[in-house]
Amino acid sequence: MYKVLLVDDERLILDGISRIVDWASAGTALAGTARNGAEAFERIAELAPDIVITDVKMPVMDGLQLVEKASEAYPHIRFIVLSGFGEFEYASRAMQYGVKHYLLKPTNEHKITGALSELIAELGQEERREAFLQQMKTEMDAVMPHVKEQFLKEFVTNKTFGIRDWERYRQLFKLDYDYRVRLILFQLQAPFEFEHLFAIRNIAGDVLAQPLLSTTIGDHVLLVIREAGDGDDLQRRLGRIRDIFQDYYKLKATVALSEPDHITNARGLYRETLSCLNYGFYVEEGSLITRKDTLLPSRDDSFAFDEERLCMAVRSGHLEEAEAALAEFIGGLKEAQLDIGVAKSYVLQQFVALIRLCEPGRMGDYYQKIPALVDLTTLHAIQAFLEEAAKEIARWNYEQNVNKHSAIVRKVIAIVEAQLGNAELSLNWVAQEMLYMNADYLGKLFKKETGEKFSAFVTQSRIKQAMADIAAEPDVKIFELAERLGFGDNPQYFSQIFKKYAGCTPSEYIKSLG
Repeated sequence: MYKVLLVDDERLILDGISRIVDWASAGTALAGTARNGAEAFERIAELAPDIVITDVKMPVMDGLQLVEKASEAYPHIRFIVLSGFGEFEYASRAMQYGVKHYLLKPTNEHKITGALSELIAELGQEERREAFLQQMKTEMDAVMPHVKEQFLKEFVTNKTFGIRDWERYRQLFKLDYDYRVRLILFQLQAPFEFEHLFAIRNIAGDVLAQPLLSTTIGDHVLLVIREAGDGDDLQRRLGRIRDIFQDYYKLKATVALSEPDHITNARGLYRETLSCLNYGFYVEEGSLITRKDTLLPSRDDSFAFDEERLCMAVRSGHLEEAEAALAEFIGGLKEAQLDIGVAKSYVLQQFVALIRLCEPGRMGDYYQKIPALVDLTTLHAIQAFLEEAAKEIARWNYEQNVNKHSAIVRKVIAIVEAQLGNAELSLNWVAQEMLYMNADYLGKLFKKETGEKFSAFVTQSRIKQAMADIAAEPDVKIFELAERLGFGDNPQYFSQIFKKYAGCTPSEYIKSLG
């Protein structure tokens, strides 16, 4: 039901119209009456009618003044104006305020009902139109974020979009971007789910107090924010976004931040953030990368690649040397800042050289890991991958070397025991004449495993044998012992050496036994 307010200064007319009109059949209800325009205006505020039926000539405030004032304050109200014969000049004035129904007095219920029906039809049509527009607005509001996303995606990736396109969309979205903006591009640590992109986008929206525009492009999340001037605060906020995301989802997010520029250069800023992410290969995942980080000049020609540096350490089984060699290799790649494809080719070359040193039965297992190595997105991850392989292979080589070295040292000890009386017994003699090895390497190997030099071991072995011979033959001659144990015809030197190791001369030792 639409509410009606009836206004007339004549009581008889007011009461008569109130009684004769079948308000309900017209789809209305008489909400109230008033005796003049001023009273009617107050009743309008009180009753909120949809239709006002008013006389023209009234004291205090006439009908046209009421129409004028009420139309400004309550533009949705419809009016029916009643006037006596000869007052047509009022009709023209009333029409200036949108009044379409002007009835002459005396009137009847049929004319009033007819006018009410027409107004109700107008009100119904307007309500339907308003409902339709509201529905369209609601649907547009719902779809607008997706439209903005698609526009941003097209604007930064489609070369055919230009300034005119931006201006058209700016007006459509009611965007005022006379200020400068910055682009932020997030790249998540693999593997991740698609829902993680929306998660970090929502987190960024909260921390950055709703970016101007945002979208997902492939595996990246792109945000446009207004340049605030405080770069340190922005970097702290970006760090907070990464920390919150990692705490909840246990994944790292690398962030690329562009320099500030006008939104019309968004495509250039987007390429800048992609370049920053590309540089992310040389830093640890979860880093914040800006254009300043990527300004180091490329020095492709300066990278000296020596695959044997790492291989020698792994082959010998020295873990510390292997770790140092690997760190040197990775550090060289990072300093040179090669193209990622070139850098990975060096990595593969080093890995293949490395796995040639592994246990023969495991080489196939290592070859199957090559695709995983190629898919790694940062040099930090590659270093961890190579370090694990290098340690495994170095440990295996160390075990092989220990067994092999022990066998050699056992041979050396056996030769010494058998050759104690040989005056030619020396490290060079054993290495060249008996084992056909490098004397310097054999000496280092012997000391590493026995803890003493070869010469000292030989001397100690001879003195121990001399003491054993004295105990077995108390009457043995000193010169005989010297000749028997490789000291030749120099018993005096033998006595000096004996005293040095035994703490007494051979003669004193013989007496002590007696």
